[in-house]
Amino acid sequence: MFTSLLPIFLIIIVFYFLLIRPQQKKVKQHREMVSALRRGDKIVTAGGLIGTVTKVVNEAEAMVELAEGVRVRVMRHTIQDVLSKTEAAPGKGDGGARPANDPGGRPGGLLGGGLLGSLFGGKKPDNKS
Repeated sequence: MFTSLLPIFLIIIVFYFLLIRPQQKKVKQHREMVSALRRGDKIVTAGGLIGTVTKVVNEAEAMVELAEGVRVRVMRHTIQDVLSKTEAAPGKGDGGARPANDPGGRPGGLLGGGLLGSLFGGKKPDNKS
């Protein structure tokens, strides 16, 4: 009986790792992106409109400026991507927090030097010794 159920269990495991788990990660990333939205961020809506967030109305809505003087309210979950993030205003006790995509002050950024830079065409490190 166990041998007849083994293929079904294997299929369930494969579906979990190839379909369910990656989708859960994607939903979690989108939820975090939308919750970190703030004024000044350039965004793309699910309808393909590009605009700048002028005001975060509440946890469900944001005011987006599409063109000079054209502002619309959008549901935050319809924001598909953030094109550029604004710099966070330093708050009390945050110690000058940097955005998550900040390379940590390393010269050249993520692809500047080292293995990734040499593989993907970033700046070559100077070896003048």
